[in-house]
Amino acid sequence: MKSGTVAVIGKANAGKSTLVNALVGEKVAIVSPKPQTTRDRILGILTREDCQIVFADTPGLYKQRNELTRRMMHATEETVKEVDAILFVEDAHEGISADDVALIKKYSALGIPMLIALTKIDIMPEKNVPEEAKKLFDAGITNDVVPVSARRRKNLKRLETEIKKLLPEGEKLFTEDVISDKSEKFMIAEIMREKILIGYEKEIPHGAAIVVNEFTKKENGVYSVNLDIVCEKKNHKAIIIGKGGAALKETAMHARKEMERFLDAKVFLTVYVKVREDWRNSENLIGELGYGDL
Repeated sequence: MKSGTVAVIGKANAGKSTLVNALVGEKVAIVSPKPQTTRDRILGILTREDCQIVFADTPGLYKQRNELTRRMMHATEETVKEVDAILFVEDAHEGISADDVALIKKYSALGIPMLIALTKIDIMPEKNVPEEAKKLFDAGITNDVVPVSARRRKNLKRLETEIKKLLPEGEKLFTEDVISDKSEKFMIAEIMREKILIGYEKEIPHGAAIVVNEFTKKENGVYSVNLDIVCEKKNHKAIIIGKGGAALKETAMHARKEMERFLDAKVFLTVYVKVREDWRNSENLIGELGYGDL
């Protein structure tokens, strides 16, 4: 039996979390079209009769702008040191740049078995796909390349087969019923943050953190969720709440519906907005808000 851990790495917004969700077959990581969507390392576990692939979805690679992003990049680098293989996710739709080639070469040089997934091929002309792959070969990159579309589930079986080839023989790392290392409480917070990423523009989503104060299941099967949205500035708080609380009500409504789908149960959701000035540059506040282990 093949079994091992695969670091899923690549630039921000390359489609890493979408691809992991598609491969695992369940939502184990939130997705949005904005950088910094993934802040923690999240394990997504795919179990077959002949293999178990543990995907370690990592924060996107980009320039460090504050203490939080420095920790996020450190988490990615540390994850790569502990895995059996690397899946480098490259946004084919955006086109492969010299910076992309340099990043791929950096991780390929580590000597860890590595595979490259060219994502988002469903939103680009079909003839451009081999052209983008050729850029890699022309640059001297010899890793195998698999073009995929996570949304259309195109070539996912082929990608799974190629990943399996890179893994060692071994026993399962998790029992068959486990699909993620994260708790339901963690996912509830992430769902709330996902709706903020989607619903608000500019810097506000990146300066938001979620603190779950209560997550309990009542005797009638209804979950009671009480959480804080923490932002960095008073004017950000006003924007999140909106005129007459309309923006917050809409965001909370979308979050509650997603939580109910995830938990397969009714959710009573209470949301407050709080300000913690420049928390992303404060080691103490980063720890208090749940990112101390990055």
